[in-house]
Amino acid sequence: MTSDQGRQSEDVSRRMFLLASGAGATTALAGCSGSSNDSAETTTSGTDDSGNEDSGNATTQSEETQQSGGMDTSMLSAEGSSTVYPISNKGSSYWNSNAPPSDGEYWGSSSEGTVPGWDEIKTDKRLADYFAGLYGFESTGKQANPPFPTTVGLSHSGTGCKSVRDGLVDIGNSSGPITAELGISEKKAKENYVDHVVGRDGQPVVVSKDIWDAGVQKLTGEQIKKIYQNEITNWKEVGGPDKEIYCVGRAEGSGTDTAFRLNMLGDAEAPMQGVDTRKGQNQQVKTVVQQNEGAIAYMALAFTGKQVKPIAIEFDGTTYKPDKSASHTIFDSDYPLNRDLHMYTKKTDEHPNGVDKREAAFINMFLTTFGQKVFVESNNYIPLPTKDIEKEKAKLPDQA
Repeated sequence: MTSDQGRQSEDVSRRMFLLASGAGATTALAGCSGSSNDSAETTTSGTDDSGNEDSGNATTQSEETQQSGGMDTSMLSAEGSSTVYPISNKGSSYWNSNAPPSDGEYWGSSSEGTVPGWDEIKTDKRLADYFAGLYGFESTGKQANPPFPTTVGLSHSGTGCKSVRDGLVDIGNSSGPITAELGISEKKAKENYVDHVVGRDGQPVVVSKDIWDAGVQKLTGEQIKKIYQNEITNWKEVGGPDKEIYCVGRAEGSGTDTAFRLNMLGDAEAPMQGVDTRKGQNQQVKTVVQQNEGAIAYMALAFTGKQVKPIAIEFDGTTYKPDKSASHTIFDSDYPLNRDLHMYTKKTDEHPNGVDKREAAFINMFLTTFGQKVFVESNNYIPLPTKDIEKEKAKLPDQA
């Protein structure tokens, strides 16, 4: 394998930071609620990695609050993982549009169709009006004018966790545990943050189309481990063509990278000498695999497709396939690379339980049949079972 340190360093240093439109700028429900800025990079300051605050200049959205009937209606901000981004950003788009109950495509029921989960809700309120109203916010009754607006930024899990730690955002999106992303203990994490799991990802390993077509459609966990540790360097060593392996990894600090090292290599800090290039976002990984022969990569399920196909993986005699109809699949809860998708909130003096009412209203939307179907499952992620949804709901404050 070749070392690509110069390009790797350049790729990792870039930060794509998408800010979702505010409520007034939302023009379409299904559209992305943000615009990219390749040169923007999130900065963090104000605390150390143990979660202790200092007297820095970090400010939160809630410090610039707007009040309506005693409720904080300032913008709710989220940022972080590109894996969680499709869930969070789609939810933000729906929220900011505040669709009426007559809209059977995105919210409510009409002669044209019924939104999943509508039978449980059956409300005459608009979408954001309904979910915000559960926590005491006044309805606006207006299109593209929710009780409070939301915005979602795109970076990495590590950046999202640091941003919520430093009070730069309300919610830190992460596809890896905050303990690994911040290098803190479980005790410190529980003391300072609330972990809201909104879905799961059966993290796949993918190969480029030429390798798939050559017959490499299954590997063992041990073979994948050896590829990433530079012990296997040619596809012929695992029954494929005589072609050098082009090994693609995610940027260090990415939750996808952290989860892969933890689950596949056994340690979040495990070295991966076999990696030829690293990319900061799942979409970038997908592009690299599409454009290079002999490639292998790990990524989020939402970004796989015909040109980037997940392979089956055998662990301890059990083969997990990327097929929901198989007896063992990468969608199963016991799939070794299965991982939680997190939205972290921070405990503060004002909100010692770690969740304010804006955060609760927004996060609760994902913890419904509607949210799991529309935001999680529609993005090819794994919905939470009922018992786990109830567990997550119990972390939220009581509804009004």
